[in-house]
Amino acid sequence: MSKTHLELTQVGISFPTPKGPFCALQDVNLKIKQGEFVSLIGHSGCGKSTVLNIVAGLYQATTGGVVLNGREVNEPGPERAVVFQNHSLLPWLSAYQNVELAVKRVFGRSKSRAEMREWIEHNLELVQMGHALHKKPDEISGGMKQRVGIARALAMEPQVLLMDEPFGALDALTRAHLQDSLMDIQAELGNTVIMITHDVDEAVLLSDRIVMMTNGPAASIGEILDVDLPRPRDRLALADNADYNHYRSAVLRFLYEKQRKVEPISAKRSAKSSEKSKTHHVA
Repeated sequence: MSKTHLELTQVGISFPTPKGPFCALQDVNLKIKQGEFVSLIGHSGCGKSTVLNIVAGLYQATTGGVVLNGREVNEPGPERAVVFQNHSLLPWLSAYQNVELAVKRVFGRSKSRAEMREWIEHNLELVQMGHALHKKPDEISGGMKQRVGIARALAMEPQVLLMDEPFGALDALTRAHLQDSLMDIQAELGNTVIMITHDVDEAVLLSDRIVMMTNGPAASIGEILDVDLPRPRDRLALADNADYNHYRSAVLRFLYEKQRKVEPISAKRSAKSSEKSKTHHVA
């Protein structure tokens, strides 16, 4: 692993609300190396997606900032590609055309038509979608749509791949296949990856480091866990691996002991019922 590739320094962000500013993040500091796979994990509302959106250039930090390869990040750019939980493919375009759209935007006329075709097909082959080039999103499964979304991101040749729960909506088997594909792709391409997940096993399986976020408001980094497991990783072999289970336990302890959500169920119910009555009143 080389020198620092991406750095977040004292990152904080507040959003205006009718009751005054709401501080979502505070004092987030993180250095990420070239080719590193980093997972962000934490309870809902801990600011994971906000961190990702700041790195993507979709949000501007209120305090601090992000530097990628020595340049400040203050807007979206092709060197940072985002894969969302929802594949966000254009339904009227085929798998090939969805990837083509991103490639044309990034490379413009720097590639010939033949080079462009070869590059698009290569990236769809990487995610095992070469057989479905001309299928539209409504003709393929959820897992296949997500593969196309990943191919589209990879085709932009990003230095940093940002993934917001990319496998969260998929069934367990499809999710496992895509996790394996992602590990293979990252081993081949050496991209830096930052991924949000709620899945502890996914975080340990895929990551070099797991960044554990404290509960919001004013969420920050609580702990960072180095995952020193040899690659390539085999999920079946790791199931009985003592180190794997140690890392898994460390994340679970952080989430369910150190950052346990303390709001009782009865409070949640009464909040929901009062919300319903408000809606009723407004209507």
